[in-house]
Amino acid sequence: MLRKLKTALRWLLALVMVSAGVLHFVAEPMFTQIVPPQLPWPRMLVWVSGAFEIVLGLALLPPGSRRLAGFGLVALFIAVFPANLYMAIVNPPLHHLPAGVAQPSSLALWLRLPFQLVLIAWALWVSTPPKRPGSAVQARDRLFRR
Repeated sequence: MLRKLKTALRWLLALVMVSAGVLHFVAEPMFTQIVPPQLPWPRMLVWVSGAFEIVLGLALLPPGSRRLAGFGLVALFIAVFPANLYMAIVNPPLHHLPAGVAQPSSLALWLRLPFQLVLIAWALWVSTPPKRPGSAVQARDRLFRR
């Protein structure tokens, strides 16, 4: 049961990341305006972060790249944190929002900050290989074999 949940959540996170990455290219002006003004080349940063979201989201799916993708997503979530913090503090009026998307509330922007920890935990959990039953016991027995 837990394995099925982990698999479903891995696919969901992959879908969320790929979708968010695609949005970085489709709605690039919306993302460019939330890059803190202290950072250079906002458009390039949006493209790079979008490309990483797509690549890392897809890399969550094959077992061979899953662990690296999890660590990459953690690094990405940390890297975009300054933009989230900037938005929470400044709450700039956003232009070029897609149809049906409203200006986020100040509360939503502040709640997004601790949600980064949820995303980090999510990425780490779904990218960790399943533990085989008894593997820790077997390793201990091999280590302390007389």
